[in-house]
Amino acid sequence: MPAPVVDAIASFLEYEMLHGGYEAQVAHAEQLAGVYSSIGSLVGADRSEVAIMDSATRAWDMVLYSLPHRSGDRILTTTSEYGSNWAAYMQLGQRFGIETVVVPDTASGEIDVEALEALIDDRTALITLNHMPTNGGLVNPAAAVGAVAERNGVPFLLDACQTVGQLPIDVDEIRCDFLTATSRKFLRGPRGLGFAYVRSSSLDLLDPVFVDNHASAVTDTSFEFQSGARRLETWEKSYSNIVGLGAAVDYAIRTGIDDIWLRIHDLASYAREELSGVDGVDVVDLGTEKGGIVTFTVAGTTAVDVKQTLASRRINVSYATVNSAPVDMRSRDLDQVVRASVHAYNLESEIDLLVEAVGDL
Repeated sequence: MPAPVVDAIASFLEYEMLHGGYEAQVAHAEQLAGVYSSIGSLVGADRSEVAIMDSATRAWDMVLYSLPHRSGDRILTTTSEYGSNWAAYMQLGQRFGIETVVVPDTASGEIDVEALEALIDDRTALITLNHMPTNGGLVNPAAAVGAVAERNGVPFLLDACQTVGQLPIDVDEIRCDFLTATSRKFLRGPRGLGFAYVRSSSLDLLDPVFVDNHASAVTDTSFEFQSGARRLETWEKSYSNIVGLGAAVDYAIRTGIDDIWLRIHDLASYAREELSGVDGVDVVDLGTEKGGIVTFTVAGTTAVDVKQTLASRRINVSYATVNSAPVDMRSRDLDQVVRASVHAYNLESEIDLLVEAVGDL
């Protein structure tokens, strides 16, 4: 997290320690309200179209499960879909008889937009897409998918948890009805928060699967939802983390998303080029356009072992398993991949250290 994010959280917590939780919330009311405006500015939305949740997964789940589901409906998604989202599709299939259809890829690995449009029929209830998967730097053509969805009158849910904070996002240009993202990852905010964008004209598509008195006006005989996306929220949340999220968004905007994206793109390209020259290393990222998640395998060792060995040299990487993106990983016969994510603050010299360490394995 950037220093302004840590400072914002610490300042709030200090006030809460001295005065109490409700008191801290009231004293910071203007700052908390401003977070919605900041998020709106980041993705091109109105503040009323933003809901803050306790994670990107819960934001995505809240949208998905709040849509109407009927037996025989079809959801169209992509091969690189996250494992957690697949779990939700399978549950909807068991509960309602929903069919989930995987749209084929192009030869370079992104979703085939022409194939997507050809698969749409009168049973298609939703199009879902990850903007970037968890197991590679592929950037899916979200705006092209949004154009197909809009042309065919099908709601479009975009999971942007890997791309918000990394590359420019404009929900009007993308034409998505719903977008979900996380506070952490490339946005560099605190863990335990995410947010949802709900286009105002699509709000009535949602019947929230649960509700509390923060999201509605309630009496002993009736309730009425709030007018905007915040009907998806709950009252109790980490308000210190919300101010941290706001600070992270403001920091990214001040830095410049276009500049962040250019730097990440260049660093990731350099990392792929250098890693590809190491004997036994196979860089496995797909896509015509690629971002800051660089994935590779090392012959003769597991991704878990690579992570542990690099950690001993103070190099932080992660890994993705077949459960992270089950359709894509199985189709490419990949069990694990090492995931090295670069950000705008990284240096070419740090990538050189990574490449040297991988070469020593």
